[in-house]
Amino acid sequence: MKLRLHQFLSKTGFFSSKREVKEAIWNGDITVNGSVVKEISFQFNPKTKPVLYRGQRLELTNEHTTFLLYKPRGYLCSRLSEQERSLNKRSVFELFRESVDSSTYERLVTVGRLDEATTGLLLVTTDGGLVHDITSPEHDIRKIYEAITRDSVSSSQMKSLEQGVDIHIEDSGVTTSYTSRPAEVHQIEPDIIELTIQEGKKRQVRRMFEAVGNEVVHLHRLGIEGLHLSNYDLELGDFCPIQKGEITRLIFHHG
Repeated sequence: MKLRLHQFLSKTGFFSSKREVKEAIWNGDITVNGSVVKEISFQFNPKTKPVLYRGQRLELTNEHTTFLLYKPRGYLCSRLSEQERSLNKRSVFELFRESVDSSTYERLVTVGRLDEATTGLLLVTTDGGLVHDITSPEHDIRKIYEAITRDSVSSSQMKSLEQGVDIHIEDSGVTTSYTSRPAEVHQIEPDIIELTIQEGKKRQVRRMFEAVGNEVVHLHRLGIEGLHLSNYDLELGDFCPIQKGEITRLIFHHG
């Protein structure tokens, strides 16, 4: 199946307009099978010839399904165990059961995890490669959170969070420790903090505030890099399909 280059690029969802597609081609940003192609109507078989935009592979969007979910409180980001079922726990995957076919439903995974009490932006996908690209520590992907705290956050607490704090985790009598990486911290209200981190360790934001002598009462993920929940018209528990190209543009080519 041969496609014209401009048709292929439009179908990836990476570019927000046909004008952007044309400029990418004219600027020499597109390679097909390793060679720069500046001809818009160039024909090729996308199954056999890889297309790169500034070195990043672009693909047609129909191979995987990805959703952007406004995660509600009280849902786990995993399939339920028998014990969790007996405790009447709920899984984010249940929110999709009525809306996707069984094959897609069985393959859905979350891109990283938000703990049960945390709300906000969560990507849910059948694309394991996307999960790796976003969650891999070597990619330094920034996650933005809003934390409401028990006490007002002092300037010294802010400074500690910005510089990195020592976190100690005790599990079955074994203590492990790590130092959080420097974070971006903005005080919205005395007890409301916007925090940007490049890590995603278990319960990390909550543990960072505990380490400075405070406590997170409510945690909400606002976004991942340039992908912001507020740009999508979603209520708690709602989700919408999102194209791989849009994710790539907003997360990997943001800023």
